[in-house]
Amino acid sequence: MLRYILAAAIMAATVLPSASFAEREATESAKRELVARNELPGQSFRDYLKLFKPRKEPEPVEVSYSKAWLDGQPKPTGDEDWKCLAEALYFEARGESVRGQFAVAEVILNRVESERFPDSLCGVIRQGTGKKYQCQFTYTCDGHKEVIHEKKAYERVAKVARASIDGVAKQLTSGATHYHTKAVRPSWARVYKETARIGVHIFYRHNYRTASN
Repeated sequence: MLRYILAAAIMAATVLPSASFAEREATESAKRELVARNELPGQSFRDYLKLFKPRKEPEPVEVSYSKAWLDGQPKPTGDEDWKCLAEALYFEARGESVRGQFAVAEVILNRVESERFPDSLCGVIRQGTGKKYQCQFTYTCDGHKEVIHEKKAYERVAKVARASIDGVAKQLTSGATHYHTKAVRPSWARVYKETARIGVHIFYRHNYRTASN
């Protein structure tokens, strides 16, 4: 009899205090919530938490109009419009300064936004192609095959194209939709408003006339 009493006393002494009903329920609820989060279809718990983590705004890109800055940028990628813009910059402005290349890219982008021109980069660049010397960008209709020989120059203008499309560069031409080199003086230059001179190019935008002027 004494042996049973001692055994019961030892068991009572080693039993931990039981948790209250509220504590047990809170623990079980937390476990259920954790499982539910982990079982979100196609989403890990870490991904789930990211949805509720405040997102930091990306740091603005500081453009430096230099070859050194371009060379430090990552290799760009993009769709057909990006390829069209990179090609246009190569044949139209690869010998221009970096600032001048950004200015030419800006003109092409301004045309896309204008109702006077096609609504895509490729459409703007290829406008009039097929009619010799009647296209908007001479290299597309001068009868010569477009071959990229200067790989480094193309790599740089491709980065200019990417940065221009992404909108990281400042406005340089005050809304220009036309340009020409300083070596020529086309007839339309007399009726358009000059907005900037950058490198070997002069930039213009439409000069909208009204009855009052």
